Amino acid sequence: MALDPITAGMDLAQTVVSRIWPDKSQQEQQQLAAVLSMIQGQMDANKAQASNPSVFVSGARPFIMWVCGIACAWNWIGISVAKAVCAILQYPIVLTPADTSEMMPMLTALLGLGAYRTVEKIKGVARNSLVDAQ
Repeated sequence: MALDPITAGMDLAQTVVSRIWPDKSQQEQQQLAAVLSMIQGQMDANKAQASNPSVFVSGARPFIMWVCGIACAWNWIGISVAKAVCAILQYPIVLTPADTSEMMPMLTALLGLGAYRTVEKIKGVARNSLVDAQ
């Protein structure tokens, strides 16, 4: 804080202006840092969960992947095959595709985790400590 009134007045004006009209680049950097911190925290939680020796903890993501994969296969392949078979057998049936609005975000996220796991396998990272001991 300056002792002379002119510098003190300028400092006060600059503080007021910066509070009313904050610097966009600094604000964007703070937002980006907060998002990156949140993503890093989630990645750390994912690593801890995936390295858990209990299948009920580490197996949750693979289970969801299989469920989403089977649902996609049924939705885009199975229904068409079933309709064709029913048409050949002259059995009237109405099969409509499932609503994928809730399934696709989950599948997209899990495919990202699958890619991450593939990178781990290429680097030789073991699934749990029991694999390391053998």
